[in-house]
Amino acid sequence: MARIQSKKRRLLGLVKPSSNSTSGLATSPGRSQARAGNLDSTSGTTRMASEGTLARMRRFFHRLKRGPSTTVAMGTNTRTTTDGEAQERDQLNVASAQGAVDIITGGGAEEQRVTSGAAPAQDVVTDQVEPEPTLASAGKVVDAAVIGFDNLDPTSRISKGAVDFVGRVDAAFIGIENLSDRYLKPFRVFNQVVATLTHVHPYAQIALGILTSAAQLIINQANLDKAVSDLLDSMRSVYEFLTEEDNINNIDRMRGTLARLAQAISDSALFIKDYSATKSFWKRAGRNIFFETQTVVDDHVKTLNGLMQQYRDCVVRDIQINTCRIFEDLNLEGMAYAKGAGVNTTKKCLEGTRKEIIKEIISWITDPDVDAPRILWLHGQAGRGKSAIAHTIALWIKDVGGLGSCFCFARDREAERREEKILTTIARDLADRDPAFRRALANAVSKDHSLKTTPDVVQQWRKLILGPLSTVNGMIIGNVVVVIDALDESGPDISREHILSLLASSEAADLPSNFRVLLTSRPLPDIKHALTPAAHVKAVSLEDIPAALAERDIRLYASTELRRLPEIGITEIQSIAQKSDGLFEWARLACRFIKPNRPGRTVMERYLEIMSPSSGGGGALLDAMYRTILEDTVPQDGVTLARFRSAMQQVMSTFEPLQLNVLNEMRKHFPSKDDHFDMTIILEFMAPLLGGITDRHSVVRPLHASFYDFLTDHHRSGVFFLGASTVHSLAFASLHTLCNELKFNICGLESSYCNNSEITDLQKRIHDNISPNLTYSCQYWAYHLEKTMLDSDSSLGNFVKGFIGSEKILFWLETLSLLDGLGHATGALVSTITWLQHQQNCLPLSTAVQPVTACYSSDSMTGKSPPV
Repeated sequence: MARIQSKKRRLLGLVKPSSNSTSGLATSPGRSQARAGNLDSTSGTTRMASEGTLARMRRFFHRLKRGPSTTVAMGTNTRTTTDGEAQERDQLNVASAQGAVDIITGGGAEEQRVTSGAAPAQDVVTDQVEPEPTLASAGKVVDAAVIGFDNLDPTSRISKGAVDFVGRVDAAFIGIENLSDRYLKPFRVFNQVVATLTHVHPYAQIALGILTSAAQLIINQANLDKAVSDLLDSMRSVYEFLTEEDNINNIDRMRGTLARLAQAISDSALFIKDYSATKSFWKRAGRNIFFETQTVVDDHVKTLNGLMQQYRDCVVRDIQINTCRIFEDLNLEGMAYAKGAGVNTTKKCLEGTRKEIIKEIISWITDPDVDAPRILWLHGQAGRGKSAIAHTIALWIKDVGGLGSCFCFARDREAERREEKILTTIARDLADRDPAFRRALANAVSKDHSLKTTPDVVQQWRKLILGPLSTVNGMIIGNVVVVIDALDESGPDISREHILSLLASSEAADLPSNFRVLLTSRPLPDIKHALTPAAHVKAVSLEDIPAALAERDIRLYASTELRRLPEIGITEIQSIAQKSDGLFEWARLACRFIKPNRPGRTVMERYLEIMSPSSGGGGALLDAMYRTILEDTVPQDGVTLARFRSAMQQVMSTFEPLQLNVLNEMRKHFPSKDDHFDMTIILEFMAPLLGGITDRHSVVRPLHASFYDFLTDHHRSGVFFLGASTVHSLAFASLHTLCNELKFNICGLESSYCNNSEITDLQKRIHDNISPNLTYSCQYWAYHLEKTMLDSDSSLGNFVKGFIGSEKILFWLETLSLLDGLGHATGALVSTITWLQHQQNCLPLSTAVQPVTACYSSDSMTGKSPPV
């Protein structure tokens, strides 16, 4: 869109620099002289601008022309300066002075109108209308600007003019093309362009968020000090450069360089934001303010230009990011800090894996909605890859220059009592990145030195986190991202009690809108109970990730890890991915086991051992993890161990996974009264090893198939060995359920002459009349019975006789037909006959077979309902 020239801009003949220009505003002498000539030759109206006013204007520009010759070559960072530079640096240089007049002219006129109470002048030009300027109106604007100039401090006046202008710039352009338009408009354009981008890599999305936030900070603050004008020029050039079509289209391919640009821009914006405090520090230190400033500016300019050239060339080079963080003499030494609890590059996700979940987290981090949840709780069973995702996010934030902290708990570091240092460590990390936060934190501890070492996390939270954040709110570039990894490994639940209380509190809900906490853990009961009710906590489960996506990522991981082994091809990689059951930890250990890092076996022998596990070796990849979790979770007293074995035997022995309420309902029919307990008192604490515990609508299943092998091998599981199976109890409970719940026309069908497919509300009838426990029992009672072949329990035999020798068997077939499960009937009857033949008190074979033969001729076998 063609730029609409304002009246005053045409009046003074100022033109906007081309997109390749990186220095001061270009002028058009011809147009300027023409306009000036018109002003001088006009008799009536132009006298509104007094001769003294115009004379001061001429003297001002005359001083500029006599100023130092300063040339900035943005591509090479070459500067040529006259000997009078030191003196002239205390005044406005050519480029910034021209812009200063722009802002002062517009701002002064506005201020005069506001002060006098007069209505806004009619010379304001909107985007839609551009009336031809009159000399009278031009004279008024110039006169008002120059009258107000003499008593103004240049730096503060420029800043005020720019800030005042920000709120009005989108509605109207006032006067000449001023500094606000020159510097700030490219930032706004960039923000608008970024808002339209979709389908960019999450890493690039973070970098764009930092760039957008830095632009917004410059727009809001507009500290257009003459000493940092060169840096503002370079930053403006970066935003103009990035909004060019070719460069926007290149963002995803050049996301590494984009991230480094974001980091450099972030550091530059931090320097500009903190400039006034920096000057104060340098003055007290007795150092040369301008020399120090110019050195920093030159370093930043050089970095930005180098990165832009790297982006143009599409070649990644090692460019040193020049970071300037001038800290005053703020004493934070002695503050408790957890060593080794930070981010770990070796734990990040392999590039190309976990794309969907990472994108979801990045979208949450960059969500501009002020009501966005402040905390995201990423939970899942052990080995699902929670820590890898957490470290990936933390590293990306750090790479692009964002403000954040990563704090990791570890089971083997419990003796360090990291839970007492979590918030002091996070506060120090934030202070090391943001000077304003550092000053606020130093101010807090200077008033109370005990805060440096207090183990009281409540005090740490309020004095070291909330207090400084409230002080610097609105001054931070981008989102503050705090990653807390593996909270479940802090130790016993009492070790994290207060941390959970703080995270679930209303104070956490009221954190600044750009503050985010990414928390990962296993879904332990205490963590679940604390965080689930909190509206400001977004819970995301890795168990909900589709199996196909997990298998895809593990396939990519395994192919990368084993790519140098010629024996392992596509077929073997696919088998490893399928065998992993979505468990990244298993895949990691499997790849490590297959690699030829020890003598004794070939690669294929190791691979085959993984795929056909036996005791030890490849079949015991996760044993150490299983033992550690069980030792932490299950007290080893007699009652608890007995109940643990009973509950786990039931979970492991069912032919298909069942929901917790179904398992409990079945348990009510177990023959031993010692087994009549609510399984929740055991399984609630088994979430690290079992799925479906936190969600009562999901089925309970083991973490990985190898967990069953572990529990049924005494040498591997030790005191947690399951021992005798519960198949007798399951057979007993299934038959008890059949005898008690089966009945004629169980779904209350009106006719026996309709096929099941013709009953429109059949599924609702099944849901209302056939319980999940009865559904399971109808399908699998005979298979559980067959596993008790050597059991001579008379009570079990009586159940079998009562069921086979009665009409219940017909009701069973009817129910199977309604459940579309008649395929189970043949195998169940064969298994029952075999079992009866091995029992001393079994019915004669002919007696057992007779009802079966009759049942096969019923309408149920054709998919129709039995007669009513």
